[in-house]
Amino acid sequence: MTVPLPSAPPSPPPKKSAGRNIVVVMVGTLGSRLTGIFRQQIINAFPSHLTDAFLLATRVPNTLRELLAEGALVNAFIPVYKGLDSEGRRTLAQAFSGVLIAVNLLLMALGILAAPWIASLLVPPGSPVNFELVVYMTRLLVPFLMLISLSAIAMGLLNADEHFRESSFAPVAFNLASIAVLLVTPKNATWLALGWLIGGFAQLLVQLPSLARFGLLPTPALLGHPAMRRVLVNMAPFTLTAGARQILNFYVQRLLAGPQYPSGTVTGYNNAETLFTLANGLFVVSPALAYFPRFAQQASERDWAGFRALTLTALRLVTFLAAPTSALLVALSGQAVSIFNLSHQLDQSKFRAGSGILEGWALALLPWAINTIMLRTFYARQRVREAVTVSAVGFVAEVLGYRLLTPIFGYFGFGLSTTIVGTLVGATLILMYQRRLGFPLRPLLLHLLKIVPIAALAGLAAWGVAHVLPAPGSFLPGVLGLVVAGGVGGAVYLALALALRLPELQGLLSRVRR
Repeated sequence: MTVPLPSAPPSPPPKKSAGRNIVVVMVGTLGSRLTGIFRQQIINAFPSHLTDAFLLATRVPNTLRELLAEGALVNAFIPVYKGLDSEGRRTLAQAFSGVLIAVNLLLMALGILAAPWIASLLVPPGSPVNFELVVYMTRLLVPFLMLISLSAIAMGLLNADEHFRESSFAPVAFNLASIAVLLVTPKNATWLALGWLIGGFAQLLVQLPSLARFGLLPTPALLGHPAMRRVLVNMAPFTLTAGARQILNFYVQRLLAGPQYPSGTVTGYNNAETLFTLANGLFVVSPALAYFPRFAQQASERDWAGFRALTLTALRLVTFLAAPTSALLVALSGQAVSIFNLSHQLDQSKFRAGSGILEGWALALLPWAINTIMLRTFYARQRVREAVTVSAVGFVAEVLGYRLLTPIFGYFGFGLSTTIVGTLVGATLILMYQRRLGFPLRPLLLHLLKIVPIAALAGLAAWGVAHVLPAPGSFLPGVLGLVVAGGVGGAVYLALALALRLPELQGLLSRVRR
């Protein structure tokens, strides 16, 4: 049985179209990722020793952000928030934001003091990465956690009431502010870090007018609330298991910074991660964010038939979008990574690391899409402990796979491990869901049997075209390959999907016409 929600009056059913919400989030995500690529292009113009140190230092606030802000807020706070009346929501938002600010202030102080110890976890002996530079930039970047935590509260409150436009474009402000700073300030470590902080401030600032307009702007206060305990109970397993995952993520960063890899590998890894998160954010996370309030609403009303139907709808859509994206990124990983190289002087270590890691990670996009939706179905039912435990165990296995497969397959081993473990995690989540609610497995498998082969054909078409175009390595050949070869592959997929009369394509075309 699922954990029952409180008896408070449920919020009214959402009035906005789910399709419209998805499009709004996807457009906002696309803007965020494209401006993020521009920001990353500027960062890549800095020397490798500086970018490696900076990207390692950003792992510290980003790790704590997942533990205390974005992950906890979306997955633990919103399901409880949706089950309260208007007054209960207001006071819960006050209490939660007050506690989160107090915790962030404490962590900021600890992070600044413990920066040398944190850097020692990321930079192994003999590393080509400058240890003192990582310490210095870590201390500059720790305050970013406070800014991004407050921004996450704003996003969560807006998303819970399905005001996606206001929250989806906030990351664009982050990127534009960072870009402006990097373009006009000296090219040194101090301004590289301060650009990140100013971007975090801009991301928070642009959301405040919308919160005020919709009457959602909380006044943080250290006060109690009856629902606060349920939020903390939901957060506890997520925070603990996410913490274990982030510790392992530190291990991965330390592995990349080791003497076995050349200078620039950390930056290449981050380039691949930027492109993967672009594809994942646009075609997987955006629909998941748009569907999540609906999942939470149906769970609060215990409408399990509607919940199952929504699960299948969401899975079909994200896999329809993720399958061709995965195939095209496998075929065009070199072209994709080349867009970060604006100069004619090719940094081979960045390019080889980025293209090799992205090629493997691209395979993982389809199981990642399934897992993203499945995890949201658990969070909406407040079965957080089960979901995050499976996720954390999967990440441990993934990192072990890195250790085993990278000596054999090189950079491709990172993505291969993610693909294998992601498939096993997805199967486990589906089995757990099936035992509680029943799962529409047969319709999903029939859908996958249609889209995977036509996505593979699209990837092969793109690969063939790419081989007659200029070799990747710098910006212009990369863009040419993505536009021409990617366009051919995308056209093949759409034509085959149209021939199979896939309803997801029909739905997207109808929205475009409207």
